[in-house]
Amino acid sequence: MSQPSPWWNPDRHSDRRPFLVARGRIKAALRDWFASRGFLEVEPGCLQVSPGNETHLHAFRTELVGTDLSRRDLYLHTSPEFAMKKLLAAGETKIFAFAPVFRNREHGRLHAAEFTMLEWYRAGEDYETLWDDCAAILKIASETEKHSPWCYRDKTCDPTSPYQQLTVNQAFEQFAQIPLRETISKDGADRARLAAYAEDTGIRIGNDDRWSDIFSRVLVEKIEPRLGSPRPTILYEYPTREAALARPSSRDPAVAERFELYASGVELANGFGELTDADEQRRRFETWMADKERVYGERYPIDEDFLAALSHMPPASGCALGFDRLVMLATGAERIEQVIWTPLSEAGK
Repeated sequence: MSQPSPWWNPDRHSDRRPFLVARGRIKAALRDWFASRGFLEVEPGCLQVSPGNETHLHAFRTELVGTDLSRRDLYLHTSPEFAMKKLLAAGETKIFAFAPVFRNREHGRLHAAEFTMLEWYRAGEDYETLWDDCAAILKIASETEKHSPWCYRDKTCDPTSPYQQLTVNQAFEQFAQIPLRETISKDGADRARLAAYAEDTGIRIGNDDRWSDIFSRVLVEKIEPRLGSPRPTILYEYPTREAALARPSSRDPAVAERFELYASGVELANGFGELTDADEQRRRFETWMADKERVYGERYPIDEDFLAALSHMPPASGCALGFDRLVMLATGAERIEQVIWTPLSEAGK
């Protein structure tokens, strides 16, 4: 079987070029939109003490060599989140970035080892405000390219339609017939009950799968493909066990102020009402790193400077959106490398 020509082959580049030019138009339009609303564009550094501490995120490690030949491990960040929250602690109130980010063990139609994250933060504003930001971003991308409806793997979406709001509990009931709330109590999570429900839907469960592993499998296999069609979906109120860096809801401490945005079955964005409790954040980091060591045999350091900054960070909301995926949908591209200017070659050379 012949290998595909490299991305720099003139014929292949000619095929990709319309998508890349469209990428620039969409980025320019979004920059204008953020600027018109008083946001400041920032440039968070890619080298970090910690790349992020969620269990299933995999980072690229590098080494800093000092002038005295001392050596120190650093990482390419998986998100600009830590650095941007430090800027909130420093006094910034409305910031955004188009940040290159790096994730290992990711490759496919929707995944690349290096991609671009559009991330933005609003100090002093509720996380529901981000939902309207997301709706505006979809509309801008659609109108810039005059391409609608969006379609991915036979799932269509009108990006200008009002978004659907769906809680995680509602989604589990509707699409998987699983009463998720019954598997959570004040004393913890009922792994056995969730496993039984999941197996009834045809999902295979491993003996070492924990509640969170089963939750993620149900979400990916049964729910995500049904979201964002025929209109965008905001999936919100994740269980606090899946809160990531989000704070618990003031209305219901069993769920967190976390949401994800979907269009055409594609996850586009992940947003939080931000957690500013450093002790709770440390507890989550330590739990995730223990899980990472159990599953993958490695762990990443905790950024103590980030935890210190949380005590100075104001209440805020923030969102991370996969910019390359947005461009894919807005242009009709089929794979993520079609919208990345210089993708890694398929052979990894």
